[in-house]
Amino acid sequence: MTPKVSIIMGSTSDLPVMEKAAKILDEFEVPFEMNALSAHRTPDQVVEFAASADKRGIEVIIAGAGMAAHLPGVIAASTSLPVIGLPISASLQGMDALLAIVQMPPAIPVATVGIDAGQNAGLLAVQILAVGNSELRAKLQKYKSDLKTKIVKANEQLREVKYKFKTN
Repeated sequence: MTPKVSIIMGSTSDLPVMEKAAKILDEFEVPFEMNALSAHRTPDQVVEFAASADKRGIEVIIAGAGMAAHLPGVIAASTSLPVIGLPISASLQGMDALLAIVQMPPAIPVATVGIDAGQNAGLLAVQILAVGNSELRAKLQKYKSDLKTKIVKANEQLREVKYKFKTN
């Protein structure tokens, strides 16, 4: 099975956030790989990974990083594949990582999701892949429909919750 998505993290301490993306990819049956690569500690390997990703069948890269958060940008500078930056809350409540990832220089775009938003990173990767894959697009449409159903049910359950001054 050839991976379509690569999940890259600066260190395995990022795994609790990154595994949220992995779970989404698993749910949608999208083959993926996971690796720890550091823009600061293994810069040559990061560039080599990014430059060869498309030759290995990778179509989307999810790169998570905290603090200075250079990993998504270094990857984006080294490939033409779409890169999703996932800021991780390691310091400053993740704001430093968010700003480092979202404020890329011209011609080096990185799609950025919210701080610690691994689930959204996974879903965005699925949406990108679904553009050219009708089977995956149908799974995504069902997923979103199921979300709607959950909220409708939750709202119905809220109607049963009673408070002295609740009016609905």
